[in-house]
Amino acid sequence: MKNMPSASGNYPITSNNAYCQTVADNFKSIGQWGDRGYTNIVAGDTIFFDWQGDGHTDHIGLVIGTDGTNVYTVEGNSGDAVKVKSYPVGSSVIYGYGLMNY
Repeated sequence: MKNMPSASGNYPITSNNAYCQTVADNFKSIGQWGDRGYTNIVAGDTIFFDWQGDGHTDHIGLVIGTDGTNVYTVEGNSGDAVKVKSYPVGSSVIYGYGLMNY
């Protein structure tokens, strides 16, 4: 399927639009991106992970909060379950954040 405009005009509709890298690239293209070191994280932001450290995102979750030291997430497909997890802010497994810009 070729890229076609979406209803909002921002998000590409393709056969792989649920692919983590496609979603991350969209946040980057619309200027709503924070890299691994971003600290102004809020609940509702999307968090992307790079488990292999190869510069490509492998997994996605939702930020549910931060205490300034850790970021707390809810993630599906985590051991065949939905789980609440936490990671140190700036962790090497964090690829970046899709920012909701509330």
